[in-house]
Amino acid sequence: MKIAAEIVAGVLLAILVLVIVPGTGFNELSLARWLHILSGIMWVGLLFYVNVAQIPALAAAAADKGGPGGAGITKYVVPRVLLWFRWAAVATWLTGAWYLGRAGNFVGAFTLGLGREIVSPYLLVIGIGVWLGTIMLFNVWVLIWPSQKKILGLTPATDEQKAAARKTTLYATRANFILSVPLLVCMAGATHGLPF
Repeated sequence: MKIAAEIVAGVLLAILVLVIVPGTGFNELSLARWLHILSGIMWVGLLFYVNVAQIPALAAAAADKGGPGGAGITKYVVPRVLLWFRWAAVATWLTGAWYLGRAGNFVGAFTLGLGREIVSPYLLVIGIGVWLGTIMLFNVWVLIWPSQKKILGLTPATDEQKAAARKTTLYATRANFILSVPLLVCMAGATHGLPF
């Protein structure tokens, strides 16, 4: 089964669940939240994969002088990961903005709920998450993707430019990995309580 068919099958199964559960109906805010969570899982899941599995695997492949090297990973795996990674980042940000906007909280989240007579704990916590996610989205599109295009040979680059791009990618990816932990605390904590 191709990935598109698997995605369609998953969506159809989700719709079937909604149809058979009594009392459910179309709710735009719930749809926005669900799509935000789904795309966020894809984005953060790929971020964790890259940091926990792919980067160490490429380092091990480069160190293994008698082994096959990392060419297979960089030729077949990395471009697919980056495609889904960068568009999941956009989808996550946009669906989060959609949800906050329709709920009347978009501006309040970006201003951390400040400037109101009574500071909203929800807007403060979700707002910190919004800013972390925005920084992470910036890193994906402004630092990681342009650098990866040089590394993968999609954009012409000298060996020195590729070496600099590897450092930029590593640091921006690691920064996003670190930021993802408080981001998840804020996203879940805004509505389900902070874990401390």
